Amino acid sequence: MSVLLIFIHVIVCVALIMIVLLQTGKGGDMGAAFGGGSSQSLFGSTGASTFLSKATTVAAIVFMITSLALAYMSSNRTGKSIMTTTPTPVSAPATSETKPDAAPNTPQTAAPSQSQPESAPKK
Repeated sequence: MSVLLIFIHVIVCVALIMIVLLQTGKGGDMGAAFGGGSSQSLFGSTGASTFLSKATTVAAIVFMITSLALAYMSSNRTGKSIMTTTPTPVSAPATSETKPDAAPNTPQTAAPSQSQPESAPKK
């Protein structure tokens, strides 16, 4: 569904660009150059709406509808995620280990008998 909507959106976008570029400017006729641009006609200086102006309106409406539909579809996406399919790891309960003061198989080393640590400067 979204691929079809994206395809329609791109086609309407290109059509809208082409329709707008095909239209003439507001003052593009020869009468506007000599001050006849503000004639006293019913529809003003541009005349009745042409096929291109109606096509522009239709293309703009379709473009806005497809834009809103694509935005809605992308915000409500319910895709698969690895976080929802992977089970939660179970952690083992913490065990309390007690360290004996001196293990029977380890030799105890004697502490140095110096009163100053080795890193301290000697006097």
